[in-house]
Amino acid sequence: MEYVILNGNLIERSKAKVDIEDRGYQFGDGVYEVIRVYNGKMFTADEHLERLLESGNKIELNVPYSKDQLKQMLIEMIDRNDLELGIVYMQFSRGTSPRNHAYPNADVAPVLTAYTRETTRPVESMRNGVKAILIEDIRWLRCDIKSLNLLGNIMAKQKAAQSGCFEAIQHRGDTVTEGSSSNIAIVKDGTLYTHPATNLILNGITRRKINEICRENGIALKESAFTKEDLLAADEVFMSSTSAEVTPIIEIEGKPVGNGSPGPITNKLQKLFEEAIEKQCGSLTVKIR
Repeated sequence: MEYVILNGNLIERSKAKVDIEDRGYQFGDGVYEVIRVYNGKMFTADEHLERLLESGNKIELNVPYSKDQLKQMLIEMIDRNDLELGIVYMQFSRGTSPRNHAYPNADVAPVLTAYTRETTRPVESMRNGVKAILIEDIRWLRCDIKSLNLLGNIMAKQKAAQSGCFEAIQHRGDTVTEGSSSNIAIVKDGTLYTHPATNLILNGITRRKINEICRENGIALKESAFTKEDLLAADEVFMSSTSAEVTPIIEIEGKPVGNGSPGPITNKLQKLFEEAIEKQCGSLTVKIR
């Protein structure tokens, strides 16, 4: 990760500086994206960058680059850093101005930062499954915006870690929304259920890809809300995200999901998702099964 992007310029990380009155730092006033890289190529880059621009529009932050300009910058950074397997992180803050809750004047330019990081695929977790807890969803009501405000998410994730679990499955009252850093889906009697893409969840790019795979391969899919009781009675549960891909959840609140092993539909989706990756980015060295 020797080179990073700062305001459209590819520079050495040691030379990248952001002002202490940057609104991302002081208010979490900004938006971000994380994009997976396989074999040096970004997976679903267009979808991620389109969502970044949408998130910016939703908070009235005018991103001063087109999708294609952003994509080209990221490609150059990936190549310069010789990244084969990992992630790209990028964010826009509303810019630097004297601290004031109200937006600054229109002449204050957003601040772009981006970097790469080498990360492996979580193959063991995807093969064997992970444990989760349930936790009340205390976040704000615009979870559809991929904003820098993640305090509710990280508090939920920390609670999971303290409980010896990988993920915290959030719920508003009796309705399950999503994980602290993932979307959640359940399978019951051969049908996959996932919360609809409303303001209560982030419409994950991996979630969208999974839904597309279901439709293309005849897997029954219903985008409808489900309850905690539905979750605990499900035959299969899995989480999805850019970094976790399709990861089975085999235990919730100390109780096994189904027979306590990754289920057949989850396994099928993992295989089909790997095929989608390979179609865009080339052959994977290590596969789940």
